[in-house]
Amino acid sequence: MPLPLPLQSLATHEFSQLLDVLPQVAQWPEPLQQQTRDVMGLSPFIAETLKRGPEWALSLPQRLPFDAAKPVVYRERLSEKLLGCESEAQAMATLRQFRQEEMTLIAWRDFHQLWHIEDSLHHLSELAEAIIFEAYHWLYQMCCREWGTPMSPDGLPQSMLIIGMGKLGGGELNFSSDIDLIFTYPENGETQGTRRAIANAQFFTRLGQRLIKLLDQPTVDGFCYRVDMRLRPFGDSGPLVMSYAALEDYYQEQGRDWERYAMVKARVMGREMYAHYQELRQMLRPFVFRRYIDFSAIQSLRRMKTMIRSEVRRRGLHDNIKLGAGGIREIEFIVQSFQLIRGGREPDLRERGLLPALAGIKRLELLPASDISQLENAYVFLRRLENLIQAIDDKQTQTLPQEANHQLRLAYACGFTDWQALVGQLQQHMHNVHQIFNQVIGEEEEQASPCVAACYQELWQLTDDAQMAKQILHEELSVPSDVNLHQQLVSFKAELDKKTIGPRGREVLHHLMPKVLQAIFAHPGAQFGFARVLSLLNHIVTRTTYLELLDEHPAALTQLVNLCTASPMVSEKLSRYPILLDELIDPEQLYHPIDVSDYHCQLQDFMARIPEDDMEQQMEGLRQFKQIAILRIAAADITGVLPVMKVSDHLTSLAEAIIACVVKQAWKQVTEKFGQPTHLSQREGLGFAVLGYGKVGGWELGYNSDLDLVFLHDCPDNVVTDGAKEIDGKQFYLRLAQRITHLFSTRTPTGILYDVDTRLRPSGTAGLLVSPLTSFEEYQKENAWTWEHQALVRARMVYADEALAQGFTRVRQAILTMERDEPDLKQTVVEMRNKMRQHLAGKKANRFMLKQDAGGITDIEFLAQYLVLRYSHAKPALTRWSDNVRIFETLAEQGILSVAQAESLIHAYTTLRNQIHRRNLLNLSTDVDPSRFVAERDQVIDLWNTWLG
Repeated sequence: MPLPLPLQSLATHEFSQLLDVLPQVAQWPEPLQQQTRDVMGLSPFIAETLKRGPEWALSLPQRLPFDAAKPVVYRERLSEKLLGCESEAQAMATLRQFRQEEMTLIAWRDFHQLWHIEDSLHHLSELAEAIIFEAYHWLYQMCCREWGTPMSPDGLPQSMLIIGMGKLGGGELNFSSDIDLIFTYPENGETQGTRRAIANAQFFTRLGQRLIKLLDQPTVDGFCYRVDMRLRPFGDSGPLVMSYAALEDYYQEQGRDWERYAMVKARVMGREMYAHYQELRQMLRPFVFRRYIDFSAIQSLRRMKTMIRSEVRRRGLHDNIKLGAGGIREIEFIVQSFQLIRGGREPDLRERGLLPALAGIKRLELLPASDISQLENAYVFLRRLENLIQAIDDKQTQTLPQEANHQLRLAYACGFTDWQALVGQLQQHMHNVHQIFNQVIGEEEEQASPCVAACYQELWQLTDDAQMAKQILHEELSVPSDVNLHQQLVSFKAELDKKTIGPRGREVLHHLMPKVLQAIFAHPGAQFGFARVLSLLNHIVTRTTYLELLDEHPAALTQLVNLCTASPMVSEKLSRYPILLDELIDPEQLYHPIDVSDYHCQLQDFMARIPEDDMEQQMEGLRQFKQIAILRIAAADITGVLPVMKVSDHLTSLAEAIIACVVKQAWKQVTEKFGQPTHLSQREGLGFAVLGYGKVGGWELGYNSDLDLVFLHDCPDNVVTDGAKEIDGKQFYLRLAQRITHLFSTRTPTGILYDVDTRLRPSGTAGLLVSPLTSFEEYQKENAWTWEHQALVRARMVYADEALAQGFTRVRQAILTMERDEPDLKQTVVEMRNKMRQHLAGKKANRFMLKQDAGGITDIEFLAQYLVLRYSHAKPALTRWSDNVRIFETLAEQGILSVAQAESLIHAYTTLRNQIHRRNLLNLSTDVDPSRFVAERDQVIDLWNTWLG
């Protein structure tokens, strides 16, 4: 596409002046001459630079072709040039000439679209880093000669770390940007090597001052970069350079929200300094990325946006593609809101660059794919336009030009036929961005939730007056006068006065509480949910971030009220682990638990975000996943999405996934120390298995169930491990089992993982924690009691390799199909049941104990176990399943029970289990009025008497 006519005459004029200065250009190929002519018409900066006749301009034909695969070599080339500099004046000239040369190449490629905008931003950032770091490196050596080398107290040389902030840190520097820097050094100490030592702080301060001068001071060659140091602690009034410790103290004690925002992109200059920076980065991470979800970031970003908008209005910055509505800054705010809110939990969001961070948001599905696509397209368009605006005259501006020629230049360089077409596309992009911005962040003066009725505002404001609160509740909210909700509210507010709540927390609470009251009284069970919701708020009120979550998300508040009203168990879980409140934001996800077959994959994906070597976070991650999964299961259970059998399936699949993950973690820890047993080189798998007994074995886990586990291995005698610290193979598996139980039982901020009971192993607590399969088989055949064979009916492999799984299946079937003496078996089973009744049944007068009383769940379980042990020698199909429902179905298929008998037992069993689930959700004990479930109990007792009476 030819240049617009007004630019053609300008281009021809500029090119003829270039030929006067550099006649060799006439020897270039005609396409390159035309490209040169065009670019001189598009960019006065390039035209003026070339017309000065620099020698490097003659190398353009060789340097212009761009290969993205080639490494960036700015530092190597600049370092070589600086070697010949003996004074700061010479260094200044070298740096400025080098920058002009490279910026000309970058602008040339931008105007002719010879690369992607991402390549341009990357090269601009790499060029700035090269100039900053090589200037520092050259100055550091000069300063060491003058004042000595700065040393740590233990005698190690110290370097200054230069932290690039903003777009420089993110690798997205624009064409004529300032550079935001922070200077820091490791430790206090003194210089060595000269007659007079000076403090490290003084050395680095002087070095920093000279570096700023080297980069910033205008000379006949211009300047390199305007250096902005205002992002350092205390801003302009703070010291120019601070030690790591002082930096950490500042950010932990005085760091402000906008400094968190800035620190997300922080990156140290110079690849050889990365190792030094890791220590500092680890120190600062808790300040930048909070451990828990942090919705205070949204309000902070709103305030910043409001301040920026006021500044735009005050300075008359019309048509500003960076600061205007829908501009670059709003895209940055959208992305950084997710980074600051969730970055502590999601490593995918800790990217410095905007596009990589946006990709992390996409992977985590935090925004719709269509919004992500719009933001990516708008960002690329706006950054390209910004670069071109600045490359016209090498001026720092983000405002659309008013001059006609500049408008023509931009339209042509962006591939549009005219200025209006470019503006139309720009407006569409900015409109899309601003819509998404309002959805995610909104405006500070906007309310994120629906209007709250005046009576709730009044109720909260007048709570201190118990009589007035009672009157509002009774007259306006129709609460019966004999219900003491007003007293609960008064007590709640009085409790708040005793708590340490900062000004921001009290502000949010004042704004939130009327919404909470409105949400509670919109629920038909308000008088039940009232105390539970207030109790939960009482637990989290000192953590402002959770209050802000509920204030920002009306849907989350509604779900909180629904779940707390339906289940005190869920209410207590949310109070104990408020990190779960994050799950309330998306009701669609909340009420649809993970697919029962997908827990392993989902857990792997969840844990993949946590570094494998961070065992503390790995353990916490497992517990968080469990609590999140259980909350979703309970929510689906409460709303009837999951029937009771499916609830147990989900809870059991969750437990199995966690067991597998714990075994993997324990294996990694133990093998790192001892290596692995040498017999594994001859076979696949770990040679280790976990058996599930009881509820986990029978696919019948409840919300509060513990795990009955038994550990097996198949390690032969005389095997040792192959690690640096060699131990016996059987000792290795003992250490492994101990480590597994430790990982389950260790308490972290999110509690323990599961209570694990290993007493069902051979010989109980007197036996080995982990047994060889051969010993397990021998014990079951020769020493096990009948009740242990009953337990084996409900046992199955929940983690194992193929060889052990087949071995256990063979052993279990062999034991269960042993022919038994019927009278002896009956007597033993009945005696065991009677013993249990004496200890556990009838504990509450005039109450039916759902598990232990006659006709209850334990009778049903014993009946299933008795029938399997009684008939499996003749009907081995009875040993296939470990859950009661399918055992009864198989007993009917095999003709032992009639279909009607099996169905009545299954009905009674599932009905009673469903009631236990309901009572667990309500935090009620497992006993009911004796008038309930009479028909089911009578059927069970009748069948018990038929078989065991």
